[in-house]
Amino acid sequence: MTETAALLDIAARGERLSDEAILLLSALEFADLRNVAASLRDKGHGDLISYSRKVFIPLTQLCRDSCHYCTFAHPPRKGERAYLTPDQVVAIAAEGRTFGCKEALFTLGDKPELRYRAAREELAELGFESTVDYLEHVAGRVIRETGLLPHINAGVMDEETLRRLRRVSVSQGIMLETASERLSARGGPHFGSPDKLPAVRLETIRAAGAAAIPFTSGLLIGIGETRRERIDALLKLRALNEEFGHIQEIIIQNFRAKPGTKMASAPEPELEEQLWTVAMSRLIFGPAMNIQSPPNLRPDGLVDIVGAGVNDWGGISPVTPDHVNPEAPWPQIVDLARHTADAGKTLVERLAIYPQPLEDSGRWLDPGLVAPTLLHADSALLARSDGWIAGYSLAIPERTTAPRRRTPGPLAAIIASARAGQDLTEREIVRLFEARGDDFDLVCSAADTLRQEVCGDTVSYVVTRNINYTNICYFKCRFCAFSKGKLSENLRGRPYNLDHAEIQRRCEEAWSRGGTEVCLQGGIHPDYTGQTYLDICAAIRAVTPGMHIHAFSPLEIHQGAATLGIPVPEFLAALREAGLSSLPGTAAEILDDEVRAVICPDKINTSQWLEVIDAAHRAGLKTTATIMFGHVDRPIHWARHLIHIREQQKKSGGFTEFVPLPFVPMETPMFLKGASRQGPTFREAMLMHAVARLALHPHITNIQGSWVKMGQEGLRALLKAGVNDLGGTLMEETITRSAGAQHGQELSPSEMVEIIRSQGRRPRQRNTLYEDAEETRVQRAFQAAPLTPSVNTPVARFERA
Repeated sequence: MTETAALLDIAARGERLSDEAILLLSALEFADLRNVAASLRDKGHGDLISYSRKVFIPLTQLCRDSCHYCTFAHPPRKGERAYLTPDQVVAIAAEGRTFGCKEALFTLGDKPELRYRAAREELAELGFESTVDYLEHVAGRVIRETGLLPHINAGVMDEETLRRLRRVSVSQGIMLETASERLSARGGPHFGSPDKLPAVRLETIRAAGAAAIPFTSGLLIGIGETRRERIDALLKLRALNEEFGHIQEIIIQNFRAKPGTKMASAPEPELEEQLWTVAMSRLIFGPAMNIQSPPNLRPDGLVDIVGAGVNDWGGISPVTPDHVNPEAPWPQIVDLARHTADAGKTLVERLAIYPQPLEDSGRWLDPGLVAPTLLHADSALLARSDGWIAGYSLAIPERTTAPRRRTPGPLAAIIASARAGQDLTEREIVRLFEARGDDFDLVCSAADTLRQEVCGDTVSYVVTRNINYTNICYFKCRFCAFSKGKLSENLRGRPYNLDHAEIQRRCEEAWSRGGTEVCLQGGIHPDYTGQTYLDICAAIRAVTPGMHIHAFSPLEIHQGAATLGIPVPEFLAALREAGLSSLPGTAAEILDDEVRAVICPDKINTSQWLEVIDAAHRAGLKTTATIMFGHVDRPIHWARHLIHIREQQKKSGGFTEFVPLPFVPMETPMFLKGASRQGPTFREAMLMHAVARLALHPHITNIQGSWVKMGQEGLRALLKAGVNDLGGTLMEETITRSAGAQHGQELSPSEMVEIIRSQGRRPRQRNTLYEDAEETRVQRAFQAAPLTPSVNTPVARFERA
């Protein structure tokens, strides 16, 4: 093996190459580098190519520099303002918001007030001493008034100035362009531009690292530099990034000759030069770095550019032109998706801050920017692909991604393993959750095919009544808008505690309306003991002996046993003797203590939840299994949760169904405080059901959709993604409505049947244990009288003044 071949082999493994090795490899042509570069990109980014939907805000086009290829900067013009006004800036951002933009790109000339009196006078008129002062003000207005996330390109700055702008931007950037000092000499493209000196720009990039700012830099190729000088620039950027870890993307931008400039007749770089530079950038920075090339500057070479190792197209605006390159219009996003698909990849939208720094937001983001950023983020910390909100949205989003050429690959192999009943690994399950575009369709379709094989075309539901006997709770779960107490967030409703007579009345009414089950859960009242739960069961059994009592989460069981000072198995036996029939597998949230430490730190942990479930199954009590997802969790946590459920089912066999519960955010404490995402996207909610069908096969056969979380249209979609059960009619849903859900308190049997038949499926009314409901119960359910209004008796001592 030759020395260069050995080095390429090292690079292909994703290992760091020394400066000397890079210099040796730079003698190779693109054809020799292409496969390694593309493989590295796939290793770090899979099949995804990202872009940011933005508005371009040219705050000022005055600049103290005079680059010989630039048409963006120009001297003051008579009758033309030097700066956009604050209202103009906000208006541009607001228009972008209506087109789904999340990024506000501020690009401006460098310190024009140092060169032009017109700039100084206008700044004074606006009430600011410098361009940066004014920029800080308008960027802050954009965040507050439109929610767009600023990315700032303000030129050369010191660390103090960068830190000031960090408070109003999620990322910043400056193109190094070149490390060649000779290009700043007389006759060079940067002559007369003090801010283009490489040492000055490198110092700004270093200062940004010291200030912990997610940063963009890169090269402008074809302005007279050599290949060796490009490598030198890339190595200098790598050294800074290895010191601070702050460079989130490297742009390889090709020079475009512009009429009216001194370089109007200069030759533009050939495509091969751009591809070579992209490939070398990938080899230098490795799999994880985001390598970008602007698609509007090379519209005829996009498939080749993907093949060279890029994973990002940069900012694309559906609203504003590229003011730096006005002769090169942005591609339509649908066209960009098609070109990306032609390269065998899927186009995804990202934010101005990439997922890697956003994952460590405490380090990389100003605290005041975390909430507005999470508002736009999905579980992969990319941009939310839709505006759907669990429990709130009535309509479901349309698919917008372009189909790509699908080839059999790892995803198909994972699906085949799942369908064969093999236990999927954590990484394989995560890969299923990452599915987008065609892959998303593939996962949903595979789940539905498996559902048909396992469950046939019958869809079941149960007539049940929810009874939440108290909303007083001394736990402080950050996702809960239901519980009330002296120390809780007092969000919706007043504190109450039902007496036995009211619980019995509701059970009798449910029985009269064809119900076969009552589902009881409540807050952990500080006065409750295990005897409270025993007495509730006895009270229900006294008036409705035929009713299935589906009650008490593992948290309530754990707390009840502790208050009586007896082991959990002994308490479960007593509950069963008192009439308990089965348990809801709620209070699971995410079975990963990393997440639980954030959302419910004082609640039972993962092992305690599983211990209660195991004891219940061994006592002959069936349970459901749930997951509450879409807040601070990520796909890796979902995978761990599913594996816990799968392994428990293999051990004890007592789960009747798996119930995904999308996080309903609107009224929850952690969302209102800006500490969570806006719930799962519709794609993520669909995938949770589909992936559960695949990952839990053959151990759990029933996958349930929640009409309270998903809405009726969402249920219709889920019936094509592996779901075979629609859960309960509920009669009186309160917990999710407390969090802001809009989907009503009851879904009648007639509505259940209509949804099921609309998808060509056969309805079946069942009981809790998935047996057919008795015919007399079915007839009652379809002839049910309207519910009597319930009264929740307030508890004065838990009221807040």
